[in-house]
Order: sequence, then C-alpha cells, then structure tokens
Amino acid sequence: MPIPKILALSGSLRAASLNSMLLRASARLAPAGVDVEVYRGLGALPLFNPDLDALEHPAVSDLYTRIVTAQAVVIASPEYAHGVSGVMKNALDWMVANDSFVSKPVGLFNASPRATIAQASLREILETMSARIIPEACITFGLLGSGLDEEALVRHSQMRAAIIGALRALIAFSD
Repeated sequence: MPIPKILALSGSLRAASLNSMLLRASARLAPAGVDVEVYRGLGALPLFNPDLDALEHPAVSDLYTRIVTAQAVVIASPEYAHGVSGVMKNALDWMVANDSFVSKPVGLFNASPRATIAQASLREILETMSARIIPEACITFGLLGSGLDEEALVRHSQMRAAIIGALRALIAFSD
C-alpha cells in the first residue's frame, strides 16, 4: 500500500515566512506512514492567462500532477490587504478550470489570528472549486510575534498536537 501523501502549499514566497515555517514543521511532525511534501514551485508559475493551455506549461502541469496524486492538500497563506496572497490566487486560478481540487480533502492552516478575511476568501475559492474543506484540519496559530522558530514550533506541545491532529484528520477524510 502506498504511503499517503499530503501536499503542502504556502501562499508566501518570503524566505522567513511564518506560513512556510508552519508547513515545514508539519512535514517534520507528519504521523508515521504519512508523507507531507512542502511544494516550493508556486513562484515558478506564470501569471494566469486563460488563453494559454494550463497543462502545456511545465510548472502548471507539475502543480496539477502533484495535487491530483496527493491524497490531501494543506494550505497556509498570509493575508495581504484583506485578500489571499497573489501567488496563492495565481496558483488557484490555474487550477480552477480542471478537476485537481474536486472532492480533494483540504486543510487550511493560518499563522495569524488576524488573517480572517483572507481565510474566509480562500475557503470560498476552494469550495467553489469543489474541494472538501475538512474543519478538523483547519487551524489558526498565533505565530506572529511569538518568537517561535521552526524547531520551537515542532517542540511546542499544543501546536504539535494541533498539527498532528489536523494531518490525521486530512488522511482520515482522504479514504
């Protein structure tokens, strides 16, 4: 039986991104027998253009394949000006015209409790794309100003438990 895979997408390209740190910590905390792949290719996607065949562009085709072959997806994205980050919106725009998210279990991680408007927008976009948002896999952390780095996040008992619980919920709903 193949190892279940969760694809982790960060809506930030910033090297010191809290959202990316949260996903890297999640990959380290993945339960035994679960692979969490942190995808690093969103910055390589071209700007969305509906006149182009999405799957003919290698970066778009790669993202599509990774989403389709994953049992679940977890997304952590910052909020910019009360909206979903441009890089995340661009990636989702490329996927909207295909079946990549149809019935796909999705968890939403939020690194800042103040990022509620973008989280609601992200949820709306994904539901429109027919993704299955798993409430037990949607968690908000107060990482902004916490001083936690990736190592401290992995060792923090409450955050560790929340991440592991969310990943387990995603796998449970992917059957």
